[in-house]
Amino acid sequence: MWQHTTVTAEAQPLSLDLRDVVKRYAPDAPNAVDGIDLRVARGEIFGLLGPNGAGKTTTIGIATTRVRPTAGTVIVTGIDVRAHPSVAKRHIGVVTQFNTLDRACTVEENLYFHGRFFGMSRHIAHARAADLLASFGIGDRGRTMVADLSGGLARRTQLACALMHHPEVLFLDEPTTGLDPQSRMALWDSVRTLREAEGMAVVLTTHYIEEADALCDRVAVMNNGKILVCDTPEHIKRDSGDGVLVTLRLRDANPGLAEQLRGLAGVGAVDVDHATIRVHVTGTDGIVPHVVALAGADLRDLAVAEPSLETAFIALTGRALVP
Repeated sequence: MWQHTTVTAEAQPLSLDLRDVVKRYAPDAPNAVDGIDLRVARGEIFGLLGPNGAGKTTTIGIATTRVRPTAGTVIVTGIDVRAHPSVAKRHIGVVTQFNTLDRACTVEENLYFHGRFFGMSRHIAHARAADLLASFGIGDRGRTMVADLSGGLARRTQLACALMHHPEVLFLDEPTTGLDPQSRMALWDSVRTLREAEGMAVVLTTHYIEEADALCDRVAVMNNGKILVCDTPEHIKRDSGDGVLVTLRLRDANPGLAEQLRGLAGVGAVDVDHATIRVHVTGTDGIVPHVVALAGADLRDLAVAEPSLETAFIALTGRALVP
C-alpha cells in the first residue's frame, strides 16, 4: 500500500537536515531513534506523528541540542548541532509540552529576560516583548504573574517567549496538550500567522490528528524509532486506498474478539482501547457486516469512517493516536 518515503525538501533552502540519525540510550537497549532522515524547508510547517514511544520527542531533543545523538548528522540552518550546540541555539525556539515559564516573574519579565539572555539591549528587549505580547493578544497581561495565567494564556506566553530572539526554526513539542478547543484553535492561528509573517520553519509533534491535518504542509509518521511514511496529509490519505476505519464500542472489554478480528481476511490493523476496538478494513466487500456479526450482542455502538489521516495512521502503526 505505502512505500517508505524519504523526507525531502530540496526545492527550498533547508532549515533542518537530519541524516542517518540514531539515538540509543543504553548499549543493550533498542534504538529510540533508528537511522532517520528528515529535511524541513524554510517556511514549512512540518509535523511528526507517532504513538507514545515512537521517538518523536527524542528527535525534537536531538534537533534542539537537548539530546546528543549516538550517530548521524544534524544540521539546523546550516549549523552542525553536534559540533556547535551553543551557536545552533541562537537560531531555534522551543516550546515544550510543559510550562517552562518562570513563575516568580510576570509575563513581560519572562520575555524581557529571555531577550537579555540572547544579548538584546534593555531597550530592544522591552520593545520586542511589547510587540510580541500585542501580536498574541495578551498585551494587557504584561504585569500578570505567570502563576495566575490560564493554560491557554500560559502557552501563548511560552510561544511569545520562544520567539523573542527571532529564531529561524520553531520547535513545538505537543504544544496544545491539555488545552481547551478554543485555546487550541487560537494557537493554530498563531502558528499560521508566524509562518506567513516571519517565514520561519515550524516543526511540531502532536497527539491530535486533526491538528496535523489542519496545520502541516507535510507529515512524517514515526513508529519504533523509524519513519514509516512522509508526505503531505492529502497524499497520505489518498494512498491509504479504499479502506475504512470501523470503530466498535462494546459493553465491556473483549480481548478474544480483537484476536478473531485480526484473523479476518481484509482486516488490517486492529487497535484496542479497553471496550473500544478500531478495525482498519482494507477490503470492504462484505467484511464490515462480518465484523459486526462477530461483535454480536456485545456491540453497543458502531462508527464507520472514510479514509482519513487517522485511518492511514492506524494502518501504518497498528495503533490509534490517543491524546
